[in-house]
Amino acid sequence: MQIQSKINKLIALREEAALGGGEKRIEAQHKRGKYTARERIDMLLDEGSFEEFDMFVTHRNTNFDMDKTHFLGDGVITGHGTIDGRVVFLYSQDFTVFGGSLSETYAKKICKIMDQAMLVGAPLIGINDSGGARIQEGVNSLAGYAEIFQRNIMASGVIPQISAIFGPCAGGAVYSPALTDFVIMSDQTSNMFVTGPKVAKAVTGEDISIEDLGGANVHSSKSGVSYFRADDEEEGILIIRKLIEYFPQNNLEDPIQTVCDDPIDRMDDDLNEIIPENPNQPYDMKDVIYTLVDNQEFLESQRRWAKNIITGFAKFNGMPTGIVANQPNYLAGVLDINSSRKAARFVRFCDAFNIPILTLVDVPGFLPGSIQEHNGIISNGAKLLFAYGEATVPKVTITLRKSYGGAHDVMSCKQLRGDFNYAWPTAEIAVMGAKGAIEVLEGKKLASMSPEEALKFVTEKEEEYTELFANPYEAARYGYIDDVIEPRNTRFRVIRAFSTLSTKKQNNPPKKHGNIPL
Repeated sequence: MQIQSKINKLIALREEAALGGGEKRIEAQHKRGKYTARERIDMLLDEGSFEEFDMFVTHRNTNFDMDKTHFLGDGVITGHGTIDGRVVFLYSQDFTVFGGSLSETYAKKICKIMDQAMLVGAPLIGINDSGGARIQEGVNSLAGYAEIFQRNIMASGVIPQISAIFGPCAGGAVYSPALTDFVIMSDQTSNMFVTGPKVAKAVTGEDISIEDLGGANVHSSKSGVSYFRADDEEEGILIIRKLIEYFPQNNLEDPIQTVCDDPIDRMDDDLNEIIPENPNQPYDMKDVIYTLVDNQEFLESQRRWAKNIITGFAKFNGMPTGIVANQPNYLAGVLDINSSRKAARFVRFCDAFNIPILTLVDVPGFLPGSIQEHNGIISNGAKLLFAYGEATVPKVTITLRKSYGGAHDVMSCKQLRGDFNYAWPTAEIAVMGAKGAIEVLEGKKLASMSPEEALKFVTEKEEEYTELFANPYEAARYGYIDDVIEPRNTRFRVIRAFSTLSTKKQNNPPKKHGNIPL
């Protein structure tokens, strides 16, 4: 009987812990359109796979009568489980307990899980729903955040880190998600900001709502902090599960290749006609991507921000691959500050986790103007240049149409250790477009001509320039392009290229780390 009473006590304590802050607070959470911390874990992990750590931990604070109120778990649920059979470690913040605020013991629970994830070499997922630091604990709470930040930094490039924001995330709390690889926010129920609307109004006089200051839409379209904006938490959970499919467990492993039923030699004649006759006419690069990849499945990252470049994951013959592509349908696919930053971070993530990179090029150059120059297009453009040049994973580059000037160099050219560089017959690889080139080269002559003479002269010279430079064969003559390929055959050539490169071994010079232009 004595043993059974102890078992009964255990069962009772587990039931108490499962209720978090109690049924009334759980009901309030649901009324806000949010799931509880445990419900989120149940949705995310394979059924029955969750193993919880530190269920019986409580805070140790005695200030402000805190010693009179304790909840098992202290506001965060931690443990490990599986997604599609693959081990992940995770924590899920419980808003029903002290508003999910972080205490010293709360932070220690998260740090323990992070340490275990590093030891095992498994992805780390953080589900954030917290009012921030627990004010009653003062500097101990701040120290707890810093302990988490340090582990985020040490884990960067070693294990994949994903942050889901399913509620408030304010003050120092925002920096842990910002240090991770991917941030997912749920629309209307999540927000992120360093200082809230009240403080902003007191300090700057700005009157702004929570949603307009740091909602999911703002961070997905204006700041780029959020990589995925989910319509609701269910979609956010599905995005996490899908992301994990493209990642290896850690930086010492390769992504898992799956069985593919999409023929590797599948051709699509539409690709032969997708490039418009008019070089200034746009087309949608996503039509090309969906045609090339396995089963038309493409998980686009940051699709609402810096839309002139496309980044995301797909598979080629079952092999996870990162795709970077200029988007002629938005700002003509020009490179600017935001698109350079977006692509650079994506390239570095792929390189850190052994994910091959396919680059699809149609870029007229860098966006000109004082706004770009004054805000640092030089150093920001150099980020993408640095990322490609540093990357040692297999890199396949295909130039579809324009590849002009410095942007040609930046977009994974042969000299940045592009492994296989192909071009379509429609490719134009040159310092600049024909019209601009003629105006520079023949400016003095044009100035002395009548408008009619100038028009005729420019037309003739444009044809001459195009024949000489605005085609792939001049670059191919020097070996800068490995082959000019028929567009409809691109899928097969990409798959064969990555298959050939699967045993690639390349190392950078020994060093502590490079000094990427930040």
